[in-house]
Amino acid sequence: MRVEVLGGLERRRRWSQDDKARIVEETLAPGAKVTEVARRNGVAASLVFTWRRQARTSEQVVPSFTPVQIAAVAASAEETPKLLPTVDGRVRSVAAARTGLIEIDLGNRRCIRVDAHVDPEALARVLDVLGRR
Repeated sequence: MRVEVLGGLERRRRWSQDDKARIVEETLAPGAKVTEVARRNGVAASLVFTWRRQARTSEQVVPSFTPVQIAAVAASAEETPKLLPTVDGRVRSVAAARTGLIEIDLGNRRCIRVDAHVDPEALARVLDVLGRR
């Protein structure tokens, strides 16, 4: 058992950003329990939860690329509907070609379909609002 004696007027420990990051990172390991990590490092569990919340809010949102699938357009309208795989592995049928159709899969069963005649400014506003959710 380890005992730490704090003497003098200063009774509050100061944690460096590196120590905080290391402790928060320990709690993110699969199967880790915040209370055990806190006890092992001599920190109150509530303080570790506070550090975790601060780490989540301080993370910068970084743009990321999304995989794009370009489907071939059928030459004749008599052709049977095609089956296209979606991002989550499901297969959906697509009616015969609509020229310039763009499908944006936002995840969580949300999808936006626009054609070549969409107003770019309006689409940008819609994507901006949905991106904040």
